[in-house]
Amino acid sequence: MNSIRAKDCLACLKLLWILFALAALPAAATTARIYVTNSAGDNVHVIDPATNKVVQVIKGIEAAHGVGFSPDGKRVYLSNESDHTLDMVDQKSGKIIKKVRLSGRPNNIAVTKDGGRVVVCIAENDGGLDFIDTGALKLAKTLPLNGRMHNVYVTPDGKYAVAGSVRHKFMAVVDLATEQVAWQVKFDQGVRPMTFETGPDGSTSRIFLQLSNLSGFAVVDFAARKETTRIKFPDQPGGFGVIEGRVGAGAPAHGIGVAPDGKTLWVNSHVANAVFVYALPDLKLFGHAELPQLKLEGRQAIGAIPDWLTFTPDSKTIYVGNSAFNSVVAIDVKTMKVTATIPVGQVPKRMNTLVMR
Repeated sequence: MNSIRAKDCLACLKLLWILFALAALPAAATTARIYVTNSAGDNVHVIDPATNKVVQVIKGIEAAHGVGFSPDGKRVYLSNESDHTLDMVDQKSGKIIKKVRLSGRPNNIAVTKDGGRVVVCIAENDGGLDFIDTGALKLAKTLPLNGRMHNVYVTPDGKYAVAGSVRHKFMAVVDLATEQVAWQVKFDQGVRPMTFETGPDGSTSRIFLQLSNLSGFAVVDFAARKETTRIKFPDQPGGFGVIEGRVGAGAPAHGIGVAPDGKTLWVNSHVANAVFVYALPDLKLFGHAELPQLKLEGRQAIGAIPDWLTFTPDSKTIYVGNSAFNSVVAIDVKTMKVTATIPVGQVPKRMNTLVMR
C-alpha cells in the first residue's frame, strides 16, 4: 500500500513539473525573418535573426524597393522599380507567383492591417497611391495626390495610410475606409521616412518624420494635424556624409523607427554614421550606436550610409542597412553595440520584419 502511494505521489510530482514547464513557455512561439531589398541588384536577402545568417535569396526582382507581408506570413509583396509591378512571392519557396502591373514606377509599399490591400507609392510627378486588391490580385484603384510619392505606411490601428513626397514637400493622410485624403501637411523640405507613436488606446498620437536637409527629425501631432517641433541631432559624433555625397544631396538622415515595445525611437544619421536613440514619450536622447566605417590611408573615413532600419518583435535587436558596404548590422538595443555584420546584395535599403507564428 505504501509503495502504491509513493508511486502515486511520484506521478503527481512529474505531472506538476510538466505543468510548470508548460506554463513557463510563451503562449505562441514566434519566428522572425528580416527582409532586405537590394536597390542596385536583382535580388532580396532574407536573414534569420536567431542566427544572423542569410537563409534565403529571392531572385529575379530588379531594383526592388519596398517589402511587406500578408498577415498569415505566406505572401511577400515587393515593389519592382524596373518592371513597374508589385511582385507577389511565395514566402516558403521564394518564387514569384504573380506580377501586378502598376500605374507607374513604384517606390515604397504598405499592407493594410487586414491584408486585403497593398498600398503602393507611385514615384512620378503626377503620381499618387495605387491600391492593390490582394484577393483579386489586381490594381483596384489609383488615388491621385498630385505629387511624386516616395514612402507610405499604414498606421498601427489600421485606419490610415500616410504617404510623403520628397520633391513636392508634403505628407498626405488617407482614410482607408474611404480611400480619400483626410488631411495634409506641407513642409519647407522634402518628406522622407517616418514612423508612428501610439496612444494608450492604440490610436496614432504622433508622427516622427525625416526631412531633406534636416540633421534630425520633425514631430507631427496627429490629432492637431500639424508639425509641433523639430529635434536636431547633437553635433557629435559627426564628420561623415560629405565625402559620401549625402549632405549635398539633401539627405543627412534616412531611416527611422519606434521599437515594437513603444519605449524608444531610433533614427539613422549619415552625418554621425550612427543611429541615435530617444526615449518615449519625452524624446530625451539616450545615446547612439556607432556604425561601421571604412578607413583608408591618407583619406577621410567613409561611413556606412544607413538607409533603413527594422526591429525584432521582442525589441531586443535592431537591424540597419549599410548601403555603402552592402551589408546589414545587428545592434543590441540594450548595449547599443553592433553584434553582427551580415553581407547582403548591392546597395541594401528598405527592410522589414516578417513575424511568423
